[in-house]
Amino acid sequence: MKPQDFFLSPVSISQKQYEALRMFFIDKQPAGDVASKFGYTYRGFTTIVSGFRKQLKTTNTGNLFFTDKRRGRKRTDQVSVAKDIVIELRKKYYSVEDIKVAIDSKGYKLSEKTIYNILSEEGFSRLPRRMKFVKQQLETPSFEAPKSIRLDFCDEEFKSASGGILCFMPYIEKYGIREIIEQSAYPATGTINKLSSILSFVALKSSNTRRYSVDDLWCMDRGLGLFAGLNVLPKAAWFTSYSHRVTPQMNREFLKALHKKWIEHGLLGDTSNLDFTTIPYWGDGEHLENNWSGKRGKALSSILAVLAQDPDTGIINYGDADVRHENESDIVLEFLDFYKQSSNRKDDLKYLVFDSKFTNYQNLKNLDNQDVKFITIRRRGKNLINKIEEFPKSDWRNIRVECAGNKKRSIRVYDQQVYLRGYEGTIRQINITGHGKIKPAIIITNDFGLPLEKIVRKYAKRWIVEKAISEQIEFFHLNKVCSSMVIKVDFDLTMSILTHNIYRLFAMDLERYANLSNLSIYEKFIRNAADIKIEKGKVMVNLKKKRELPLILQTMSKFENLIYHWFDNKNICFSGATYS
Repeated sequence: MKPQDFFLSPVSISQKQYEALRMFFIDKQPAGDVASKFGYTYRGFTTIVSGFRKQLKTTNTGNLFFTDKRRGRKRTDQVSVAKDIVIELRKKYYSVEDIKVAIDSKGYKLSEKTIYNILSEEGFSRLPRRMKFVKQQLETPSFEAPKSIRLDFCDEEFKSASGGILCFMPYIEKYGIREIIEQSAYPATGTINKLSSILSFVALKSSNTRRYSVDDLWCMDRGLGLFAGLNVLPKAAWFTSYSHRVTPQMNREFLKALHKKWIEHGLLGDTSNLDFTTIPYWGDGEHLENNWSGKRGKALSSILAVLAQDPDTGIINYGDADVRHENESDIVLEFLDFYKQSSNRKDDLKYLVFDSKFTNYQNLKNLDNQDVKFITIRRRGKNLINKIEEFPKSDWRNIRVECAGNKKRSIRVYDQQVYLRGYEGTIRQINITGHGKIKPAIIITNDFGLPLEKIVRKYAKRWIVEKAISEQIEFFHLNKVCSSMVIKVDFDLTMSILTHNIYRLFAMDLERYANLSNLSIYEKFIRNAADIKIEKGKVMVNLKKKRELPLILQTMSKFENLIYHWFDNKNICFSGATYS
């Protein structure tokens, strides 16, 4: 065909009509001549002319015969439907990665590239790099999160902003935590069993989410839901409702079962550090007592809780949020009863370490009568300090003790035996100075045979972990001012202890990082997005690139053959993604 024939002898209907109408309107040819040239009847061509005029009036466009060819794949119906959600989330300053997490929870299969293309077409520019705190303050999406249901583990792929918490699952299975939860007295709901219920709390605490409100992004993260064996985590109201069905006896029996498990695995030594921690109460606190909060520097209406921690592993094996001023001094005996009821090897506990205000001298005598050694400090009065200053300098000894950060410090000590009124007996007193304090510290103990250096080091470890205990409670606490959740404090404390211990089990496998705080472990290792693929027999978790990823993959490789019963008997394979 010659080029001119393409225009003079059109083949397609639309081109034939276009050339005929152009000849009629532009070249001013009579309708009969045009109809004859293009093979129309006169009446048929006049109908085309009138239809063309009518179409111009209704559509207000001249592009009736020509259409732009769209390059690339044809846009699917899913993309068209999800477009409004993508635009809404970007208007609230959510990143492409966060939008992808929310879109996956709604069941739309959009890639990050597709989401980026939608935003580019709508004129959105790239977001600036933002701090984590700024991201946590983003406005909540207005659309409703999916209902939480049991996951069927069919083949599918999705993205999670919190995929790093799946690294905890091998420890839940290996140390028998799953079995303890399933055998506990904790309640289940109509659609969510007790294992998924408890793991939902652990998932929230592990992910360091600081802002809980209805239908927030954490409620749409498929990775958090997968951790609990669900499609997504339940909504905020469910967490509040569930906690109010839990009794203190359920928590106590659960802690006893965990305690036995820690002993079986050799995670508890011969020493326990005991300490009180103040949990602020943000409501009307008229029914509560005032307790001193070191973090806020004042006494406030709060709940006083007690924790017992192993100084070597960091495992917290006891917690109680029902401490009142009237029974505060007897808590040490209650812990001793708890330990003996929870252990077949009652003699494993040899030392209790606590501060001067933890109990009274009479209960120290009760510990001595039960052959339990204690190490604590004595309250310093003016006369006592004056006596210490009169000791001959030649009788003091210099020793080195461990400090925070794997450092050591030289201190001067003076060992003596004194009669203690109220204790009604002779006690060993170790006076310490040169440790950075203005006043000397005074350690008292009923152990006369343990070498001086070991006693000081045992209490020095308490100096290291004392701050850590309050940090852990702050890190895991759900009852925050910015939270719409109201969780019963005793249950919240029990879930904090469980999650803390899972963090410690994970940290023990991280070589030089074992002594990091839970917050540091989260930032370095757990805070990570992942592409997750569920297939026959296994779950693939591709963690995005970060500096500590090789150590994570090395640690997880030890569990590659472990089977997870609540994962439909699948195993989990961890690998590194190709992006950061």
